[in-house]
Amino acid sequence: MLVAGAGWATLYRFGQPLISVRKAVASADPRMPVLSTIAHALLQIVTVALGSPLGREVAPREAGALLAGRIAHCAGLSRDECRLLVACGAGAGLAAVYNVPLGGAVFVLEVLLGSFAPRAMVAALVTSTLAAVVAWAGLGNQQQYVVPAFSGSSALLGWAALCGPLFGLAAWLFVRLTSAARARAPRGVELLGLSVVNFAAIGLLVVWFPQLAGNGKGAAALSFGGHLGTGLAVTLLVLKVAIEAATLRAGAEGGLLTPGLTNGALLAIVLASAWNGVLPGVAPAACALIGAGAFLAASMQMPLTAVVLIVEFTHASHDLLFPLLLAVAGSVATFRAIPALLALRVKAPSSEAAAVADATVTASVTERVNS
Repeated sequence: MLVAGAGWATLYRFGQPLISVRKAVASADPRMPVLSTIAHALLQIVTVALGSPLGREVAPREAGALLAGRIAHCAGLSRDECRLLVACGAGAGLAAVYNVPLGGAVFVLEVLLGSFAPRAMVAALVTSTLAAVVAWAGLGNQQQYVVPAFSGSSALLGWAALCGPLFGLAAWLFVRLTSAARARAPRGVELLGLSVVNFAAIGLLVVWFPQLAGNGKGAAALSFGGHLGTGLAVTLLVLKVAIEAATLRAGAEGGLLTPGLTNGALLAIVLASAWNGVLPGVAPAACALIGAGAFLAASMQMPLTAVVLIVEFTHASHDLLFPLLLAVAGSVATFRAIPALLALRVKAPSSEAAAVADATVTASVTERVNS
């Protein structure tokens, strides 16, 4: 804990200013600072090993983008070629660490480039596929989550249509919370004390709730397998969100992909239980998978990537695509509609200022999660 806190504080104090993947992709000079970026990635890995509730996907994305940017610069490529190569490097890192070649490629196209031009598609698909195949040597060709064989139903479609907007609202609140936590995170020596207190508290909680350990993969796997009851799901959801925000507030860095996926799965179990109390007929485990995709799509603002990742993570059956797509559509639409709805609350000047602030925070958060 002291090593992690001291590492972050030292990096912010003496390291070169960090450049996010998003900024590198948009820059005429694609080079990211070597030592700072490597240290940033390694510290994320260290904190995940310590039990950090944040994700590990940012580190390989940064490493891939760093390497790609250096190669592009040495090769004397054009600005557009550099931009494409850096984005593909980041997508390849994601594809390799999670064994999601299509997910890595779609992430490049939807999130980093915002383009599905043929040249970009070919480059993204080739690099992400090669990265995933090379990673098989050490990680094996395995899916992230083993799930039962789910089947679609009209009840599941109805649940997805009704609950999709609820996932969008929950994702918006989560983004607001984590954005505020990141904005208030320390960058100096106070990192040491906050890191010790934060990770010690997480360690104590893990004694009673071992499902909390790590980035949330364990809790997500239990949700997808139908091994979590409603009461435990509620408890884990509250605690997961709390420690994710607290860890960001303490100054630690990391992704929110797996944490967001887990939060959606836990929330889905709660919503499925409420649905079954009125109209029995939906499997909580199937709802967990759908909810994970819906929450992830809205919180990270990447609907296509989220759907592809859920399919590649779980190898879910084709029947589950229909409710998944329906829930993702409702979630993302709600997330994007909330700022406009807030702007219409009251026409008083103070309320208009608050609405502008809401929209500004949402825009800044979208920029951060895309980085």
